[in-house]
Amino acid sequence: MPELPEVETIRRQLDPLVRGRTIRRVEIPDPTVAAPWSAARFRRATSGKRIKQLTRRGKYLRFEFEDGDTLVIHLRMTGRLTHLKRRPSGDSRRHLRLLFHLDDGFIAFHDTRRLGKAFLIPAGESRTYWQKLGPEPLGRSFTPARLAKITAGRDRQIKTLLMDQSAIAGIGNIYADEALFDAGIDPRRPAGKLTQSEITRLHASIRKTLKKAIELEGSSIDSYVNARGERGGFQETFQVHRRQGKPCPRCGHVIEKIKVGGRSTYFCPHCQKL
Repeated sequence: MPELPEVETIRRQLDPLVRGRTIRRVEIPDPTVAAPWSAARFRRATSGKRIKQLTRRGKYLRFEFEDGDTLVIHLRMTGRLTHLKRRPSGDSRRHLRLLFHLDDGFIAFHDTRRLGKAFLIPAGESRTYWQKLGPEPLGRSFTPARLAKITAGRDRQIKTLLMDQSAIAGIGNIYADEALFDAGIDPRRPAGKLTQSEITRLHASIRKTLKKAIELEGSSIDSYVNARGERGGFQETFQVHRRQGKPCPRCGHVIEKIKVGGRSTYFCPHCQKL
């Protein structure tokens, strides 16, 4: 699933291409992408809109229109958002769910598993909608003190808490594994049992890991590609994620794979002691 670094990479690449552009019309090959809205209603609500800027909140991309409305796209598991100079045809339309005709190109939303969504937030309702998400881990408000408040008194395993979007926005399976390894914390530790020094280390590791992943334009381990249709490079630097049975890059012990919160979890039992 595209996480914060992948979505931020797409945002950075698309923003200069869509700022000031107008959506002339919208093709909706798969009407379920806009459910519960009908295709006709979605088309009316987005056609003719002028894009002010492209922003991100957690794992959501936000096309902010000049009239105050916001088009939101959630890529979910296998969604791809790419900028095209020509209208896709033939095989390039396979898994196409949305196609925005701009005044100088196209934005295509492909999604193999059809789990991604697109929806419109009317002007004036945006602030309320985003209150359900936790702080941005690369934002100024996300400090060690804020992380301490998020973890305080929690019996939940720390990895599960890190992936809870209402606690911290944007972190998923990949970056939780990598940040916890970098901080030397077992993913099964109860969040409320972390010491202050561990919280400080984890805060630094989260930011370090996400920044490095953005620099390398995300992780391509399944279907993710950036807005240019290219693979990311962070998967080449994985320390533990998907490396079960291989030696830990820090101590040489074998990396193990377990389940935490129902998710495949990779860690070094020697470096990340429970």
